[in-house]
Amino acid sequence: MASLFKTLNSELASTGFERRSKEAREWFIEKVRELNGRINRNKLLKDDSLLQKNIPRWGFMYMFVYDALHKDTLPYYDRFPLVIMLSPAPGGFMGLNLHYLHPNTRAIFLDSLMQSFTDDNLTEKSKLRLRYETLARARKHRYFQPCLKHYLFDQMKTRPAQVLAPDWEIAIFLPTEHFRGAQKTKVWSESKKIYQKAP
Repeated sequence: MASLFKTLNSELASTGFERRSKEAREWFIEKVRELNGRINRNKLLKDDSLLQKNIPRWGFMYMFVYDALHKDTLPYYDRFPLVIMLSPAPGGFMGLNLHYLHPNTRAIFLDSLMQSFTDDNLTEKSKLRLRYETLARARKHRYFQPCLKHYLFDQMKTRPAQVLAPDWEIAIFLPTEHFRGAQKTKVWSESKKIYQKAP
């Protein structure tokens, strides 16, 4: 399919706004309003700018369809996570699902995370050098707490599609969260209560 990421990158470049600037962030928010309800998640997974992977690797961002093992007892869960993999875990991996934060908060959190990239210039090979201990120690990373989830490989219903580092800013603003059990506004409100209590 035609690449949504390439289209948005091209449109952003035409504005003259610097990436990750306040102006670019406001521009993305406006584009999201235009896109809301018009993104087919399954088609997005096949976007030309995404890399299809069999097994995710730590430090990279992924999209996939997920069916939570304990969905009948969970208050809510995200059917279409946007996850930065942190580390292996039994049967799967621990990851940060940024969908649990309001888009504006995602942008703030992403800015703090991007200070831990393996290189200063974002490339297709860039990844985060972060561990749980680093997140837990730094107040600037307190937003991680409601995002930290354990994902099981057996419950992933599609192959993970890797979002390349230069496109992370686009990915966090796309309206692809798909919460089951609660409206996204409730999820974001409860997440806010969690990270506001962080020391």
